[in-house]
Amino acid sequence: MLSLNKVSKHFGGLPALDQVSFAVKKGTITALIGPNGAGKSTLINCITGVIPPDGGEILFGKNRENIAGLEPHLIARRGIARTFQNLRILPTMSVLDNILCGLTVQASSSFAAAMFRLPSLRSRERLFRLRALEMLDRFGLSGRADWPISVLPYGDRKKVEMARAFVSEPDLVLLDEPVAGLNQEETGRIAVLLKQMRQAGHTMLLVEHDMELVMRISDHVVVLDSGRCIARSTPEEVRTNPLVLEAYLGKTGRAA
Repeated sequence: MLSLNKVSKHFGGLPALDQVSFAVKKGTITALIGPNGAGKSTLINCITGVIPPDGGEILFGKNRENIAGLEPHLIARRGIARTFQNLRILPTMSVLDNILCGLTVQASSSFAAAMFRLPSLRSRERLFRLRALEMLDRFGLSGRADWPISVLPYGDRKKVEMARAFVSEPDLVLLDEPVAGLNQEETGRIAVLLKQMRQAGHTMLLVEHDMELVMRISDHVVVLDSGRCIARSTPEEVRTNPLVLEAYLGKTGRAA
């Protein structure tokens, strides 16, 4: 589904990513982990076109198209959706309208169709609304479709952002710390939801600091440290990898 080949990015001459290479298989959850400052968010931003990489290839889809350096909206149209570390929702809109925003990549109507409200446009809008309502139901939010986002608890806002990412049925969903700020019970619910989405055929790249969640739901784990990929393996093998233990425990010891 996704293959990174020697992806690099520098800021002010300092390497944020140093020839990172790994692959994400279709229908799996791949976790991207590492200490703070390892380059995880930078890598997600390179994949989604927020910032261009300085070198390397980002190959996506069955045709292995190199999407490195494309604009974010073009990458989204190719089938990559994402959530954000800091919530990017529209607080003045309803829950349903926030989900519908995730379908804008498929809402290609002509000016005439919009002006005259042609039957084709109305039919598409009904279809989009049904898809959004179905996704709300899958995320346990169907009874809150008309609620303003501002009245939802934080955990439900997280669900809204995830539902918006999945509603367009993208080929790949990038989840940037989906359980950050959630308690243990809320984290457990998110774990169940992500497993269900994988069973439905979705492919996910998960950036997360919650190691318990990572070990519970991931099929494959990639570890970054100081912009370099130091491990690519199963959760069980990564858990005991000496380089991974050094990246976490060694840095903790030096910081103390």
